Amino acid sequence: MRAAIIDTPGSIRVGDVPDPKPGDRQVVLKVGACGICGTDLHIADGHFPPTPYPIVPGHEFAGEIVELGADVPGGWQVGDRVAVDPSLFCGYCGPCRAGHGNLCANWGATGDTVDGAFAEYVAVPAANCYRMPDELTWEQGALVEPVSCAVHGVRRVGVEAGERFLVVGAGTMGLIMQQLLQRAGAEVTVVDRNTARLGRAAELGARAVAGDVADLDGERFDAAADCTGAVPAIEAAFDSLRRGGRLLVFGVAPEQARVALSPFRIYNDEITVVGSMAVLHSFGPALDLVASGAIDTAALLTDTLPLEQYPEALELMRSGAGLKVQVLPGGSNV
Repeated sequence: MRAAIIDTPGSIRVGDVPDPKPGDRQVVLKVGACGICGTDLHIADGHFPPTPYPIVPGHEFAGEIVELGADVPGGWQVGDRVAVDPSLFCGYCGPCRAGHGNLCANWGATGDTVDGAFAEYVAVPAANCYRMPDELTWEQGALVEPVSCAVHGVRRVGVEAGERFLVVGAGTMGLIMQQLLQRAGAEVTVVDRNTARLGRAAELGARAVAGDVADLDGERFDAAADCTGAVPAIEAAFDSLRRGGRLLVFGVAPEQARVALSPFRIYNDEITVVGSMAVLHSFGPALDLVASGAIDTAALLTDTLPLEQYPEALELMRSGAGLKVQVLPGGSNV
């Protein structure tokens, strides 16, 4: 089959690899759509430590079951349409036993630590499959994974009706975060230095938009979510908080990055700083949100490319020219 392959950081190609075979309790999918996110850029650049090389990337995906392994649970059949939680938890380490699989000591994910879905076919655990309603397209199904990350993030930071929230970053994740917070009753201000994206945030109901936190004239917020992973953005989000405020560090920063936050303010103003790592018991709710129309997927899906143009798709994502860039290994709307 054809697949995108990252042989080593910076060495990216599309080539032939063996067709996957399902192991016990696995299924093989024909991939309908797979989205590119910031983690894929980190993997391509060698800045995501869990990733071994070579690897077929791709962890935001949906597809059709074409082959079943032995002892597959759940009554799955060939032809079923599914979205897939890429999480691979060991189930026996301390965090897993405590219900925090996303913090697994042996954490893995399809497309991050084992071959993923920027390919014609991919093998996945049947237990990670979620049935897609017939009316959802492959592109919408592939958006469920990023929505599930945002659902977990909102749970981590908490939100109450009427709160004023700042979202820093109007990329795909920031706009998903915005929609979830508004659905919970928050008034959301969105900031992004890529001002071309702010119109989309306004259309989705943002209370206000700005090109920089400094442009908000000192306004203070009950809570803030950084969806960029950029150190200056995290620091600005922290500085924007009211006393008693909450900061969600949601964007993925480089492992070696460091931020300067006032420990006095954290103490004296009782500022809460929380992180949010990937997916945890949030994939099913995310699928329900997408299927119900609670998330405006049309506002997020801007670019689709064929598998053979995976390197170009990566660079399009890197440029910030669009929002969600997806690859369709089987062609448009398989």
